[in-house]
Amino acid sequence: MIEIRRAGPADGGTLGEIHAAAWEAAYAPFFAPEFAAREVEDRRRRWHARVGAGRPETVLLGAVDGRPLGLTFFAASPGPGGPGLAEIFSVYAHPDGWGSGVAAALMDATLDRLRESGFARAHLWTLRDTPRSRRFYAKCGFHETGASRPYDFGDGNPLEQVEYERTC
Repeated sequence: MIEIRRAGPADGGTLGEIHAAAWEAAYAPFFAPEFAAREVEDRRRRWHARVGAGRPETVLLGAVDGRPLGLTFFAASPGPGGPGLAEIFSVYAHPDGWGSGVAAALMDATLDRLRESGFARAHLWTLRDTPRSRRFYAKCGFHETGASRPYDFGDGNPLEQVEYERTC
């Protein structure tokens, strides 16, 4: 059974573990081992501040049979695109949850929340060279906009991201 709920301050460590495991599996191969190890550890710690009280972003946590295995992080888009555009900043599923349906359930819940909040469209950025995530976004009804940008994770070697968008 998949359960989705809004994450709260007590979930920081759980969110960090999900993000770290997913990031390590999907992104670490793009980086030098020392840098990747530091980034994995950083992801374990960063969620405590993101789920603190008073922030405008929303973080959803997905669990399969009681085990937390996925997260989404979203808010109004900070970039151009108008007031009806939301940005999904993070969609991560622990590798143990890949294929379980937790990521799809989280995306459905995210889009429902965005619609309920008055957003007409949602967009996100993902690495060009991550076919698993790109297939997932296409399966969820997102399409490539044609926009791309370099993104530097902090090692001085930017990787290319592509933008996806869909109606909520």
